[in-house]
Amino acid sequence: MKAIIIKEYGGTEQLELTDIPTPQPENGEVLIRIKAFGINRADTYMRQGAWGDVAKVSGIECVGEVENDPSGKLKQGQKVAAIMGGMGLTINGSYAEFTCIPSTNVFPIETSLSWADFAAIPETYATAWSCLHDNMHIKEGDTVFIRGGTSAVGQAAINIASHINHVSVIATTRNPDNVSLLKSLGCDEVLIEEENLHSTLLKKYPDGVDSVLDMIGNSTLLDSLKMAKAGGYVCNAGFLGGGDPIPFNPLLDMPPAVNLNFFASFMFGTPSLPISSVPMQTIINHVESGVYKAKPSNIFNFEDPAKAQDLMESNQASSKIVVTL
Repeated sequence: MKAIIIKEYGGTEQLELTDIPTPQPENGEVLIRIKAFGINRADTYMRQGAWGDVAKVSGIECVGEVENDPSGKLKQGQKVAAIMGGMGLTINGSYAEFTCIPSTNVFPIETSLSWADFAAIPETYATAWSCLHDNMHIKEGDTVFIRGGTSAVGQAAINIASHINHVSVIATTRNPDNVSLLKSLGCDEVLIEEENLHSTLLKKYPDGVDSVLDMIGNSTLLDSLKMAKAGGYVCNAGFLGGGDPIPFNPLLDMPPAVNLNFFASFMFGTPSLPISSVPMQTIINHVESGVYKAKPSNIFNFEDPAKAQDLMESNQASSKIVVTL
């Protein structure tokens, strides 16, 4: 089969189209014929070697058709979405014509979406859903702050949160030109990123907000902790601002009664985070009906993964980047 491999850790010039053997599924695995896949920042970290030794074929998600399920539960030709399950880390991922992954990480899906539109959804929306519901315990009437709103996960979180009854959504962007985009997704208010942003937020919400989803990470996390009210939640789910370590003193930096947690999508499919906790078919239905706005911003051919990753690293994409086969 054709696959994009990492020749050596480094820049996008290390991505090479070549032929490798087609994997064969064992019990508990599903062989998927890939039709499209989303580009994620994790792919760039793996290519750079930032996460240590990883599989030669990157890609942590895909959509496609079942080629072979030894268990017989999924039929050949059935549409599916797949996320994580070691893809790109411990086993070859989705930058290929086929991938073979644990059945615990495969969603059977019915959809009329194009493969490109379908591919813009799985990992991003599964992550956003899990952050909001499992980590932040979002409920009717909450005020939710999404830091890094123009990221793919940020946009998905705005879509999801804004369609929960009486939930108010605030988001941030570095670029004032993005304010209209974020409001079109369902934001009630958009703030421009700045140092010590909590001071601006607390002028309007002196007791803090119910929860904060921080996609920027280490560079903003201490500030985000100052935004949540007592009993509220701060969920760190990304490192868009870089992964440089920060000094952290719980005695000084943790507000009393504020809950800090981290979301890691590589846990999908494990007993602690089964994919059954994500209503993927319902999410797909909402995209089809236009309730959620999840169109990819850029679509690349299979021969152009370097261009797709270059765009990811430039931070110029306005939403999800996908590759079609």
